[in-house]
Order: sequence, then structure tokens, then C-alpha cells
Amino acid sequence: MIVDDSAVIRGFLTRWLEAEADIEVVAIASNGVQALREFDRARPELVILDIEMPEMDGLTALPALVKRDPDVQVIMASTLTRRNADVSLKALSMGAADYIAKPESTRVVNEKELFQRSLVEKIRALGATRRARARTPVIMPAPASGTPVPGGAVQPKLVAEKKPIELRPLKSPPVPRAIAIGSSTGGPQALFKLFEALKGKVSLPIFITQHMPETFTAIMAEHLNRIYDKECIEAKQGQKVSRDGVYVAPGNWHMTVAGKGDDLFIRLNQEPPENYCRPSVEPMLRSLHTVFGAQLLTVILTGMGRDGLEASRKIADAGGIVIAQDEETSVVWGMPGAVANAGICNRVLPLQEIPQSIEDVINGRLV
Repeated sequence: MIVDDSAVIRGFLTRWLEAEADIEVVAIASNGVQALREFDRARPELVILDIEMPEMDGLTALPALVKRDPDVQVIMASTLTRRNADVSLKALSMGAADYIAKPESTRVVNEKELFQRSLVEKIRALGATRRARARTPVIMPAPASGTPVPGGAVQPKLVAEKKPIELRPLKSPPVPRAIAIGSSTGGPQALFKLFEALKGKVSLPIFITQHMPETFTAIMAEHLNRIYDKECIEAKQGQKVSRDGVYVAPGNWHMTVAGKGDDLFIRLNQEPPENYCRPSVEPMLRSLHTVFGAQLLTVILTGMGRDGLEASRKIADAGGIVIAQDEETSVVWGMPGAVANAGICNRVLPLQEIPQSIEDVINGRLV
């Protein structure tokens, strides 16, 4: 369902999405009141929800939609303003799954194509997550299809148990001197919970790449700064790294770290996107691996795609520790699933267990 007060936006979103063979627009609405009525009629699996609308805005409509269907996937759509970035992050804490920044103009080809591709990818990823969670398969060894059972019926083939994830054993690596975190879809919610739990327990520099547009990263850093007990900031070019600061890669810029003497400095660049992302987790991890070697603790949180996989592999091969969020607590198990299934993780954990694992690692308690 598309909910937006602009007829132009409703029109081009409908055309774009209906052009995809696997996506169906089942309803449209111009404000929150209409959205609730249409939701009850059409029961969509996913809603694209505008923030600023007359009669009932998106933030007011959101909890009512989630109450009607706790499994509905909601993508907040907004223009790139500080207010809308702040509202979008608040919406994530109220049940929205993701957000997307509207292009400033649908007439600019690059902007339009990037927005369209990003929206379609988000819809597919969140739709797959919803449908996967809606299934409740019987997990047990499956007999061959068509096995006779008493009474002459045919027993259906059951869902086979998932292949267990192979973990790399912990081999008493050096105590970490820095933490790197990569995240995407669902990342802000995960980061807020993670840093709330880490408060007062970590005194290391932490570097974060979260797939987000400009303005949004600054707002997220401000939210983290209110949660955490150390300074959290959006990184700036040439900034000296403090021993316990938290640095968020700014939207549309890759963040790397370089050494000069005994000091470290932030380096930002606008080199081509990696894994269709800028900022990307890959350049951040590569630079941190160069600086810290095996003394880097890497955490890959919820997100779609595979960003961070190759650099995480190098870090793991060098003896660094890699922790991934598990599938059950991830909004989308793309990025953490990629490193987990590659067999390079030392731990794959529910989000609520990751802070304790980080604390154990940096204090030399390898369990």
C-alpha cells in the first residue's frame, strides 16, 4: 500500500512498482485516515508511509497500522530535512521497519534510478522477511516425498532442518584496540539497543557504517550521543580519533582511518559506491584492518545485502574476532547472514547477547 498526500508521488510509485513482476500495489491513500480504512480492506503486507500528510500524518498512523497487523512491514518515506530524519528514526522505535529518502526531483535520472532501485530492494527484502516469519514449518527429518502412511494417505514432505552455522573457534587473539560495526536495514534500532547496553562498559574507539543518506547519519549520531556515555559524532574529514570516541560514517561518504605517527585520523572520500552503498562497510573495515590487524573486533548487524563480507573475511583470516547478529533478531538477515554462512564468524548471537559478548572479548574472557 502506498500512502502519500502527493498525487504525483503516488502515481510514479505505483507505475514503478507495478512494473515489477513480483510486486503488487493493492491500495493507495492520501493520508493516514484513508490509510487505515484501506488497510482494513486490502490487508497489505508492506506499507510505504509518507510522514507529512493532512488530516493524519504518518507518525500518527504508524502505531494504528502496527496494531492492526504486528507483522506489517512499514517503510517511512520522507524528504531530506532534519525534522523528517528525526521523525523517521522515532518511527523506527515505534514499529517501522525501514525508511527511504525521497529524491529531490524525479526528473533527475540518476536520483530517480537510485531511489527506484533502493525502494524495490527494500520491498523485496522486507517482504521476504515477513513471509519467512509467517511460516511455521515442522522442523524434523523429512521422509521421501510420497511416503505411504496408515490409512492409504500420502505423507507430505516436511521442511528439513536448517544446516547449522559453522563457527570459527576462538584462539586467544590479542585484546581488541577498536570496534567496527556495520549495519543497514534495521540498524538504527539495533544500534540504539546495543549502545544502551554497552554504556559504562567499553573504552575503545568505535567506528560505525550504517547505510543512511545525508542528514540522517548526523541525527542518528545525536541519538547515540544521548544514549551512550562517550562522545558519539558524525565523522569529519581530518578528525583525530580519540581513545573512546564513537564515529559514524556520514551519508554519501566512505569513512576510513589512517595513522600518522602515534595518532589516527578520519579520512572521508566519495569514491564509487561499493555493494551499491556509500558509505560502505567494506572500505571502513579494510582501513581498520590495516591499522589494527587482529586487534579489531568486528560486529555485523541487521541489514540487507552482503556489504562487509569480503573485508570481514580478511579480518577473520588475520585472527580478528567477527560477531554477527542472528536471523531471529535481525530485521533483514542479509549482511549478518552473509558472514555467518561464510563460516568466518566466531559468534552468531541474538542482539541482546552481543553487548555481553563484546565486553567478554575486550576483557579477555573468551567463552
